[in-house]
Amino acid sequence: MLIGLTYDLRSEYLAMGFDEIETAEFDREDTIEALEQALRGLGHRTDRIGHGWSLAERLVRGDSWDLVFNIAEGLSGYGREAQIPALLDLYQIPYTFSDPLVMSLSLHKGMAKSVLRDAGLRTAEFAVVERVEDASSVTFAPPYFVKPVAEGTGKGVSAASIVESRELLAAACMDLVRRYSQPALVERLLPGREFTVGITGTGAAARALGTLEVVTLEGAEQGIHSYINKERCEELVDYRLVIADGDPPVAEAEELALAAWKVLGCRDAGRVDIRCDDEGRANLLEINPLAGLHPTHSDLPILCIRLGIPYVDLIGRIVRSAAERRGGIERRVPRRCA
Repeated sequence: MLIGLTYDLRSEYLAMGFDEIETAEFDREDTIEALEQALRGLGHRTDRIGHGWSLAERLVRGDSWDLVFNIAEGLSGYGREAQIPALLDLYQIPYTFSDPLVMSLSLHKGMAKSVLRDAGLRTAEFAVVERVEDASSVTFAPPYFVKPVAEGTGKGVSAASIVESRELLAAACMDLVRRYSQPALVERLLPGREFTVGITGTGAAARALGTLEVVTLEGAEQGIHSYINKERCEELVDYRLVIADGDPPVAEAEELALAAWKVLGCRDAGRVDIRCDDEGRANLLEINPLAGLHPTHSDLPILCIRLGIPYVDLIGRIVRSAAERRGGIERRVPRRCA
C-alpha cells in the first residue's frame, strides 16, 4: 500500500514561534523516521504529508493514499486530534486510529469520564470547574487532584495538582483555567498503584496487550505522573511490567481498560491509564486513543519492548487493524474534490 504519514513535528512548530509547553505533545524527527522505516519494512511505500494544513493542500490538489497513518495531535481546541480524521473522512480515505467523535470525546476528560461512568465503569468522583463558583459546588471531600480538562503528556500536572483542602481548590483550578484557557478537571485523589494498559485492535478484536506499573524514582515528583516525570521518564520513572495472573489489581485494570476501550469505540491501538483507590480497586483515569509512538520513549512501545514485541510488529498490528476498514469505504467524492 501507499501509506501517507500525518504528524505534527515539534521542531517545525518551535521554528514558527511556539514554545516548549505548546509543542509538548508533538513528535520528534526520530519518531517519524522510525515509523517510516517500520512501514517500509512491512513492504509499504510511504509519503510524508505532515500537519493538517499540508494535508488540506494535498487533498485539494487531488492527492490520495491507500491508507493514512495519522499521529497528528493538532494545535488547539477540543477537536484538535479530530481535525485530520475529519478531513480524511470528508475525502473518504481510510486512516489509522479513532474517528473524529472518539478523538474529541476522549480529549475532553470530563465528558469521557461521564460516558464511562454512565456505562457502569469505575472512575474517581470528579467535577469540571470553569469559574470560581464551580469550585464551591464540588460535592466530594478532599484531597483533590486537579489538571486541565483537555491536555496530554502531563501538561498542567505538577506537585501543585494535589490539593489537600477545599479552601485551596478554587485558586488551584483558576490558575489552570488562566494558563491553559480551558476548564480544570477535579478528581478525588487516588492514592494507590498507577497502571497504563496497552490495547490493540478494534471492537470485538480488541485485546489488552499487557500492563506497565508507573513507579516514580528518587528525584521525581512523587505521587503523580507529571509533565516533568514524563519528559524525563528515562531517569525519573520505572515502567515495570506487571502480569495479570497472580496480581488481582492488574487483572482488574486490564478488564476495566478493555471495557472502556470498547465503550468509547476506540480503534487499532492505544493506552488506558488506571489508578487504584485506597481499597486497591482499579479506577479509570483517561483513555488515549492516539498514543505516542516513539520507539523507546513512548509508553505503548515501551510496553511492547517489555513484552518482547518488536516495534515493527506493533506498527504492523496497527496497519492491519486499520486496513480492515478499507473494504467498507466506497469512495464517492464529488469530481471537483477528487
